[in-house]
Amino acid sequence: MSTTTVGGPPGTGADRTKRWYRARRSLQGVSFVLPNFLGFGLLTLGPVVALFYISFTNWNVFGKAKWIGLDNFTRLFGDAGFHRALLNTLYYSAFHIPLTLAVSLGLALLLNRKLRGVAFFRTAAFFPYVTSIVAIAIAWNLLFSRDAGPINQILGLVGVDDPPGWTASSDWAMPAVIIVGVWREMGYYMLLFLAGLQTVPPELHEAARIDGANAWARFRNVTLPCLRPTTFFVTVMLTIGSFKVFDLILVMTNGGPGQSTLVLSQYIYQKGLVENRFGYASAISVVLFALCMLVTVVQFAVNRRRNA
Repeated sequence: MSTTTVGGPPGTGADRTKRWYRARRSLQGVSFVLPNFLGFGLLTLGPVVALFYISFTNWNVFGKAKWIGLDNFTRLFGDAGFHRALLNTLYYSAFHIPLTLAVSLGLALLLNRKLRGVAFFRTAAFFPYVTSIVAIAIAWNLLFSRDAGPINQILGLVGVDDPPGWTASSDWAMPAVIIVGVWREMGYYMLLFLAGLQTVPPELHEAARIDGANAWARFRNVTLPCLRPTTFFVTVMLTIGSFKVFDLILVMTNGGPGQSTLVLSQYIYQKGLVENRFGYASAISVVLFALCMLVTVVQFAVNRRRNA
């Protein structure tokens, strides 16, 4: 009577059982990742590919897409609204990124201590990030009110005779939006920096303290180098988020007064969903995508050079 072993020759029952078991394991693995890949393909990759195609067409939802080549992109050079939206996006990003980075890091350093009630203060700092953007915009618009707002009343008490108009002024609307943006997002990035601070070996601080280094020297030579990976991640995320800011400005100022707070994301919304010019809106989206990609690639290149 012959017996079959696991190490038998190919074609035996044990070999077929082993192949079936491996195929079953592979199918199980595919079944777990397939829904994610299908969702990514249908909801992300597909629309992105369609976006690039539509950017070369003249299309609205009521007709067929007509291929026009680079006409949408060449039209951008003479579009004053696009130029203003691009400059406003760069303006917002240039101030929002470093301010949020500095404030969130400062909060993380303050709350990375064993203090009474530290959990409450961490929660309070993070709470604006999960609060409804509509509620935030309404509350801050009331605070920024030129005549009845508490902010201008406080400025009047300290001797400011002509306080800013904030969201009602074309000069002060963007600074007001930047202030609210920093306040809203600082709690989220504070948590990321807190996680990074937990990885800093306390022995390094102790050794630097024994060598006579003061608090600033320890921060500059110990804390900051250890936080480099976290800082890089936060900077990349802040950059992408700043370039595509939309909801806060839409609800708070709607791009006004005039076009003083009009940004690229809102301009895409206007051209696509309001004016039904999806081909032109897609071309602006491609420009925004290229801008984000270019800055991100530069950030990765600089970070790689520093780590080399």
